[in-house]
Amino acid sequence: MAETKKMSLKLLVNKRNQTVLFAEAGKDFVDFLSHCLALPLGTIVSLLPKEGAAGGLLNLHASVENLSDTSVGRRENESLLNPKARSSRPDVVRLLFPEAPSLAPIDYYTCPRTAGGCISYSNLSGASCDSCVTDSPSTRCPGCNNMMSKKLSWVAGPAGGAASLGGYAMGVVTYMVMDDLVVKPMSAISCIALLNSFNVHDIGDLQEKVIDFGLDEAIKLLSASLHSKTVLTDIFSEVLTD
Repeated sequence: MAETKKMSLKLLVNKRNQTVLFAEAGKDFVDFLSHCLALPLGTIVSLLPKEGAAGGLLNLHASVENLSDTSVGRRENESLLNPKARSSRPDVVRLLFPEAPSLAPIDYYTCPRTAGGCISYSNLSGASCDSCVTDSPSTRCPGCNNMMSKKLSWVAGPAGGAASLGGYAMGVVTYMVMDDLVVKPMSAISCIALLNSFNVHDIGDLQEKVIDFGLDEAIKLLSASLHSKTVLTDIFSEVLTD
């Protein structure tokens, strides 16, 4: 397995009840959380431990994996077990999950009659060679019935703001990630309001812990986020008691 990236998080811990109030995080961690939403369910299930909380989903994944090609076509089987995520964002998830399918834009194809001055045909339903795209080069063009084998080139949108740095989050902002994964920009007012909401009156009850967040923690976070509202406390429970 390729070497994975480690992210640094600062946890603000309530020592009295050993819970994480929030994590102070940068752009990389917020991008990771955002990209998790783009991961197909089949990919998430394949990354979770076999005894994880996904339960029936793990059994379903194993069943599809074991079905013969006579029961499920090879291409359909692959699309279920290793689905492609359709996203135009840089692939932050692969920094922690190097074996996960790429989140880069998938390939699209069109009819070759749309290029080189060829005549564009239309059928009776109005579908024409130059109006259709597909993600498979073996698809028949609805306009002329030829294979749609001409690969299209991806052109990224204008760069600027967060896009110029890649990912979803702004690079100049520090974020608060709550125990239940609520994310908001960090500010002094937000911190004070949060402490009040948790009835923290003694600053001595608080402790800062700096931890590394890598592949193991990422898989634990994915699993915990499916069933828990105290995700950070759950995955860092051993660290909190040190």
